[in-house]
Amino acid sequence: MSTMHATRSDTGIIASPPPSRVRMLVPSLVFACLVSAVVSSLGAPLLPAIARLHHVDGSTAQWALTATLLTGAIATPTMGRLGDGPLRRKVVLVTLALIVFGCALAALPVGFELFLAGRVLQGLGLGLTPVAIAAARDALPADKSRSAVALLSITTVTGVGLGYPITGLIAQLGGVHAAYWFGTAVAAVALAVAFFVVPEASVRESKPLDVAGAVLLAVALCALLLGISEGETWGWGSAAVLGLLVVAVVLIAGWIVWELRADHPLVDLRLVRHRSVLTADIAALLAGVGMYLLLSLAVRYVQAPTSTGYGLGASAVVAGLVLVPFSAGSFVATRIAPHLAERTSHRAVLPIAAVVLLGGMLMFSFARGSMWQMLVVMGIEGIGVGLVFAVVPGMLLRAVAVSETASAMGFNQVLRYIGYSIGSAMAGMILQIHTAPGATDPDDGGYTASGLLACGMWIVTLVVTLVLPERRTTRAAVVTERDDELMAEESLADAEGR
Repeated sequence: MSTMHATRSDTGIIASPPPSRVRMLVPSLVFACLVSAVVSSLGAPLLPAIARLHHVDGSTAQWALTATLLTGAIATPTMGRLGDGPLRRKVVLVTLALIVFGCALAALPVGFELFLAGRVLQGLGLGLTPVAIAAARDALPADKSRSAVALLSITTVTGVGLGYPITGLIAQLGGVHAAYWFGTAVAAVALAVAFFVVPEASVRESKPLDVAGAVLLAVALCALLLGISEGETWGWGSAAVLGLLVVAVVLIAGWIVWELRADHPLVDLRLVRHRSVLTADIAALLAGVGMYLLLSLAVRYVQAPTSTGYGLGASAVVAGLVLVPFSAGSFVATRIAPHLAERTSHRAVLPIAAVVLLGGMLMFSFARGSMWQMLVVMGIEGIGVGLVFAVVPGMLLRAVAVSETASAMGFNQVLRYIGYSIGSAMAGMILQIHTAPGATDPDDGGYTASGLLACGMWIVTLVVTLVLPERRTTRAAVVTERDDELMAEESLADAEGR
């Protein structure tokens, strides 16, 4: 069987892959991104079991999640930039191969340090989404690429929702090692599928990689996320946490200055001047905060013992199943979002999503005492988060050039991961404040306070999406977009020798 990657013609243009393999592209990319998300979720629901298996305390075991998130945040912008050029296929294949190796390493009885190294490699999968979106946009016509991009954009949300119950059940039946062998198997399948389906990029221009910018951003994000992740353990007022946050702020400021002056920046920050890009980036950051704030609260709340007076006493497997409505809601949102955008505008979808999310968190704040109420809350929040993540890529695609797609998506993904860390840290910090000395579980007021904080955040999101709307698309812009599509079709016809 021959691979799907396109061939170079005598004119240097990359020829189109066969139509049958083009049809397989989106399902293959979705599968690869879902697998990466599921693998990345192998940390959170297994933390207590990991601590017991490797004889470490809870804060040390937390690094099984923190290390993956750090890797994803650091690798995503670099992978996004490489994904904008001719190395896109190699980036996908090498990343999936490293995920397979990382899962196998974590599955072996090699000690906690090498287990953690495996989790670091698994975190590379979080950077696949912007590369996959760029591949879909490059290979598909405009009318099909929009729905594909919306679907790819919520694979992280869907994958986490699927990964929690699946891996929780596998770990309960076969132990932690079995969960990571499962990850190894599905990642190997994704690698095999990608090898035969993912095409070469049509863009042949290779831009220099901004190595200095990549290193500067990596160190800054590492300091920021490390400070946020360990704030609860080390103390928010400790010299270590404050020092890390100060270093992060200084390095991020330096990175911004560097990127604005670089000839070939890792992320073209000038794109943020476009109100659609700025709105999309802010929405992604806030949605990331809200998503992991809710997930952290929900999983802990349903597992709290009934002796607390509020907990549902559920097992880890049942707690994972509570997230299924969240994933289902996010998937439904990908089908709703394009129709809403067509009937109204991208400007209107984000405020609608903010209202949906606000309604869900109000219910969590005041009506969460039974399992069915939690399931309804998770379904509502899944729809809201899914709407945000489904419409954000469309806003970016309308604002940036094709050659900047993966870079813009990569930066947007980084903001999501930063939001994930902030949301998780906020949940832990508030619940810790509401935990009495010597107690292991917080009082019920901690969950109410966290829910109300999330409500305030969604109100801020609503205001931001109304104050920083997308510019209206003029007729000239529509004509230009259509002209670009026709030019692409003509280039494709020339490459096929028509």
